[in-house]
Amino acid sequence: MRKIRYQVACSLDGYIAGPEDNYDWITPEPEFDFDALYEQFDTLLMGRRTYEIVSAAGESFRGKQVLVASRKLRQQDHPEVEIVSKDLERRVKELRGQPGRDIWLYGGGELFSQLLTWNLVDTVEPAIIPVLLGGGVPFLPSPAVYRRLTLTGQSVYPGGMILLEYEVR
Repeated sequence: MRKIRYQVACSLDGYIAGPEDNYDWITPEPEFDFDALYEQFDTLLMGRRTYEIVSAAGESFRGKQVLVASRKLRQQDHPEVEIVSKDLERRVKELRGQPGRDIWLYGGGELFSQLLTWNLVDTVEPAIIPVLLGGGVPFLPSPAVYRRLTLTGQSVYPGGMILLEYEVR
């Protein structure tokens, strides 16, 4: 079974985007191999806001299957991705059962919260960026379900970023 991994940059005070959905505070970490991380996935799963933000920035998703959870977007307006507007839980379970690499839960705290409620998140992997934002889009918005995590790995980088890896119990 494929894993769903919430791998996301996060400020030290718990935000995945700034107050205006900005992410310019995520500074490149020269020692971190983003391409190697990207190759671990063949599918990206994201919410509408994340999709709109990264699309507007010109992200092409380089050959990945992309699913966007949205009740507002229309499939015919976004033929390059799959819009999932209903039965999200069923569609995600179906994806997990298909052959392939892991599925990257690619941002979206609300989507993370929903998938966690359905027990569909296997790992939580925050890349803690050494910055305090003081507000913005939370890593896990309230209300959220209680889940225990088990630390399975950590890496500290010279620029101050810390990558943590937890398995959801």
